[in-house]
Amino acid sequence: MKARRERRGINWFALIMLAIIVYFSSILISQQVYLSQAADDYAAAKARLEAAQKENAALKEETQQLNELGYIEKIAREELGMTRAGELPYSTGHK
Repeated sequence: MKARRERRGINWFALIMLAIIVYFSSILISQQVYLSQAADDYAAAKARLEAAQKENAALKEETQQLNELGYIEKIAREELGMTRAGELPYSTGHK
């Protein structure tokens, strides 16, 4: 009997499967990076929104106070040094 000689060539199926696995792995990694960046962007936008909402609430409160005559008088006296007609201003030396 003739000795049968096995031919060892390139296993094309294994090579193609390896290429497909590498391709899909690279896609998976790039999508994970993209999702991570999107999550970071979302967290930053959420933090900016919360800061803007707090600032908005503070501005609304200040607007309400500015509509009250007592608060306006307090600001005029304490910060601007104004007095009512007929009052004499005096300083205690503290500021």
